[in-house]
Amino acid sequence: MGKRAINKINIKNIFTYGILGIWTIINLFPLYWLLTFSLKNNREIFGENVIGLPREWVWSNYTRALTIGSVGRYFFNSMFVTGVTILLTVIFATMATYALTRLVWKGRKAANNIFMLGLTVPIHAAILPIFLVLNKLEWLNSYQALFIPYTGFALTMAILICGGFMASIPRELEEAACIDGCSVYGIFFRIILPLLKPAIATISIFTYLAAWNELMFAVVFIRDKDYRTLTVGIQSLQGTFSTEWGPIGAALVIATIPTLILYIFMSKKIQESLISGAIKG
Repeated sequence: MGKRAINKINIKNIFTYGILGIWTIINLFPLYWLLTFSLKNNREIFGENVIGLPREWVWSNYTRALTIGSVGRYFFNSMFVTGVTILLTVIFATMATYALTRLVWKGRKAANNIFMLGLTVPIHAAILPIFLVLNKLEWLNSYQALFIPYTGFALTMAILICGGFMASIPRELEEAACIDGCSVYGIFFRIILPLLKPAIATISIFTYLAAWNELMFAVVFIRDKDYRTLTVGIQSLQGTFSTEWGPIGAALVIATIPTLILYIFMSKKIQESLISGAIKG
């Protein structure tokens, strides 16, 4: 390879890395701005030091958000509701997918079509009927008022994702397990479920994002302060006549941390599962 060709490759690499570096800075800037925003007072936020580092690091914003603003309680509520939603979605989606794709029973296709109809129903179009049902059951202002509707709307996409992975699992594995005397439940828990780990990871991340960031249901179905989630709780920190924006920024940072941690530890797994699902599909 000649010197000219090497120079062209080096210039191409420098250009590529330069573009990627600029793109990285653009994407990381909102996180930097949010972090510095959370450590400023109103004077700096609305003054000349909007983008720069705080001249006075107001760490008390986090203390005020956690204590006076009850962000710690809201954080627990969001974690609990999201965790239960993910658990129920994974359990019901994997079982339903196994029943719809592996077992032979009358009405299987009709049941699958009913599940897939969920893709056509906007989640907020069902607020009124869900509200009436929850009110009749006296479940308003409770955790189940959130994680049950969240699970119901997450099932359709979860079943769709599981279906693609389930189709790639050889039926010979089930036949061999059946010959060895394994029951239907044994086949599901010992054979199928371990092979669905990539699909479960994908379902978990999508369900987490949907439940963690949901606002409309949390506003309509929850009035009691003890059951508010982070999205509603942060919104309530804004005052009627004056607002301390530093504690709000601190609350937003606290709400963002679990998503960042999940991305750091799960991003590679999710990418692998999506690529695997695309290839298998």
